[in-house]
Order: sequence, then structure tokens, then C-alpha cells
Amino acid sequence: MTVAAAEGMFRTGACKVRMAMPTLAVIAVALASSVVLTLTGCASSAGIAPTAQLSVPSAVGLDAATTTPALSADWWRSFGDTTLNALVERALAGNPNLKAAQARLARAEAAVGGARSADGPQISGAFDSTRQRFSAKSIYPPPLGGGVYTLSTAQIGASWELDFFGRNRALIEAAVGTQRAAEAEVQAARVMLASNVARTYVQLGRLFEQRDVAVRSLKQRDETLSLIKQRVLGGLDTTVEQRQGEGALPETRQQIELLDEQITLTRHALAALTAQAPNALDNLNVPLSTVKAVALPAALPADLLGRRADISAARWRIEAAMSDMSSAKAQFYPNINLTAFIGLQSIGLDRLIKSGAEQYGAGPAIRLPIFDSGRLRANLRVKAADFDAAVESYNAAVLDAVHDVADQLASLRSVDRQQVEQARAQDAAESAYDLATQRYKAGLGTYLTVLNAEATVLNQRRQAADLKARALDTQIALIRALGGGYVADAAPSAGA
Repeated sequence: MTVAAAEGMFRTGACKVRMAMPTLAVIAVALASSVVLTLTGCASSAGIAPTAQLSVPSAVGLDAATTTPALSADWWRSFGDTTLNALVERALAGNPNLKAAQARLARAEAAVGGARSADGPQISGAFDSTRQRFSAKSIYPPPLGGGVYTLSTAQIGASWELDFFGRNRALIEAAVGTQRAAEAEVQAARVMLASNVARTYVQLGRLFEQRDVAVRSLKQRDETLSLIKQRVLGGLDTTVEQRQGEGALPETRQQIELLDEQITLTRHALAALTAQAPNALDNLNVPLSTVKAVALPAALPADLLGRRADISAARWRIEAAMSDMSSAKAQFYPNINLTAFIGLQSIGLDRLIKSGAEQYGAGPAIRLPIFDSGRLRANLRVKAADFDAAVESYNAAVLDAVHDVADQLASLRSVDRQQVEQARAQDAAESAYDLATQRYKAGLGTYLTVLNAEATVLNQRRQAADLKARALDTQIALIRALGGGYVADAAPSAGA
């Protein structure tokens, strides 16, 4: 038998197979249907379900009747400080942590594309050319059997999984949920970064205010020491008062040096947040008088859960976990694929493109899990546990958010009241100090009385600076707790 005759025999056989393909497809579908009806339930998902429940908003203190105005996405501008605005915008443009969150979002978006690709037809091409010896003891007749020939194949194949039971759809929904969670996490990172920059900026302003108080105290004590020396020369005071006045100066200088150190470290922290070198902000001076207070809500907003990006992210994580669980359930059902191929095959590379070398075929492929030693059930239990964990993480995020807002509101009200009382106390202390100084100059009082009055004044001045900074810091913390202007462009479905 010649090579050409052998190839003709194979082609004839292939033709008979091709003619039988439609009949085989019908038989395969019918057989698979009967198998499905007979064997469904051999691998079952029965008895596996999540147990966690979402928190009810009213249970954590959110009143649907309470409405508050929404915050602006660029809320830091409301403080009216151009330097603060520039620092926040620089941080949002270059901070590595925010860029890392954006990279995670890009990865999640790519994963959505990968999940969607699995739901469509797949087409691939291949070319093989193998020089081989055909066995003389196998199915090949002489002269093929025992001879060495080149077996060549050029082929295009296609497959398409028919997603009757929603496995691929669930995988796509899970990927989309993860993507939306990543989007919300980017916004949460943005709000957190902006609030950290603003709070560090206010902290730097507080240190400068404290330093101004210390410098003013140093000047005041130096003037008092000059007065003491004059009184000692006049015989009105002793060296005891002079030594007391001299001892107050190095103490104040040490306080100024300590504040200078804290100012340098805070500048370094602010430079790190804004992605700059440590010494980039060495000349930055922050007078708190340039930072204006802003008006904020006085109660918990009913729509708090939709204002916070971290809660939206947690809710999308629930969506993704629920879709993962649906995909795991779908694996208990048949997997149906349609496959097809078309190409050329020949013995001898020179014959590959000649007439008669073509081949093609098509048919279904159906697979049903019958017994897998519990692998699918274990996988579904994992997904159910992941869903429970996602729900409880969401509940924890809601609880933390409500308490965070409540704490900041309570602190803001308390600081307002403290500032009123502190202002009265400082007025009284300043008056007492002025009176003590005048009596000392007139020889009607002792220097110890002046020192005590001065200590009270300095303490009130420090408290005033601290309360002023704390009021701004609490406002920033409340803005962050209220979501920092985040607005979700789409909400997760109620199915979660």
C-alpha cells in the first residue's frame, strides 16, 4: 500500500466520522440529559448555608428621621488655608500608599476582564510538525508502519461553555464586587490621607502656638528679672528673689528647645505624607489663626452608611462573597461545553496544503460530578464561611463608624464648652497677674505672689492654644468619620 493510498483510507474513515457527528451530538445530548435526571444529587450542596445576618441601622442608633447636609469632596478647602490646600493636593497626587490602593483597583479591574472572558467563546490556533517513526506493530499498515515520516497539523479550535447554571455569571459578579470594593477602598484611602495631612498641619500649628507662648513667657520673665535686679540694687529685694528670677529663664529656654524638636519632627511627618524629602518643609510656619473653623452636623446622619467609603467597600465584599458562594453551588451541576475544530493534517509537510488534507469536527462535552470525596462540599463550606466573615466585617465597620461619629460629636461639643470656660479663666488669670505685678512694683506685694500668678497665666495660655488646635482637629476627625464627602455612584444590591 502506498502512502497516498493509506492517506486516502484515513480520509475516507474521517469522512464517515464527520457524517456521523450530528447523530452523535444528538445522542450525547440525550444521554447527558438522562444522566442529569438520574444522577443529580449524587454530589449535593444540601445543608450548607451561611448564618451571619446584616445589622439593622436602627439597632446601632441611626434614626431615619435625622437628616444632615452632605460634605464636599474637597472639604479641606472650607478651612480657608491655601497652604493646607496645596499640601493635601500634593499628598493626593503623590502619596505611595494611595498609589498602592489605586494599583489594587487596577488589578481588580483586570480580574473583571478575565472573568468576563471565560463566559465567551475561546478560539485558539496551533501548528505542529513532528518527525517520527511509526510503529510496525501498531495500527499503521506498511509502508507507514516501520517508516519515518513527518506528521504535520495546522488547526484552529474553538470552545464555548454554556453557562446554564450561572457559574460564570457568578464569577463575573464576584469580580465586579471585588472591583467595586477596591474603588471604595481607594476613596477611603483618599479621605484618610487628606484627614491625616490636615490633622498633622493643625498639630504643627498647635506647636507654633505653644512656642509663641513660651517665647512671650521668656521675654516677660526677662523683663521681670531686670526689675528684680533694680530692686535688689535699691535694697528693696534680696538675692533670693534674684536667684528665683534667674532660675525661671533656663526652664523657659528648655521648653522652647523641646517645642523646636517637636516642630521639626512634625514637619518631617508632614513631608512624608506629601511624598517629599524630610527637609522639604523646614521653612513651613503654621499660624492657627489662618485655619478657620467650619460648621458641621450636630447629630448622626441617617444616611451615614452610604457616606462612608469603608462601609461601602465592606458591603461590596459581601456581594463578592455571595457571588463566590453561588459559583461554588453551580459546580454541583453539569458543565456543558461546545467544541469545534478545523484544520489541515498530513503525513509529510509537503502534503499539508494539498487537497484532501483538511479535517474538522464539532460536538458537545458534558461533565457531571458524581463522587468527589467531599471536595465540592468542602469548597462550598469555605465560601459560606467567607460570606459570614464578610457580613461580620461589615457589621463591625458599621458599629465602628457609628461610634466614631458619636465620639467626635461628643468631643466637639465638649471642646466648645471648654473653650468658653477657659476664656473666662484666662481673663481672670491675666487680671490677677497684672494686679500682682503692679503691687510688686509698688512694694505692696512679694515676688512669690507674682510667680504664682504668672504660672497660672502661662498654664491658661497653653490651654487656650491646645483647645484651639483640638477644636480644629476634632472637626477634621468628624469630617473623616462622616465620610469625607464620599458619594457612592452605585449601591450593592439588596440581595446581599
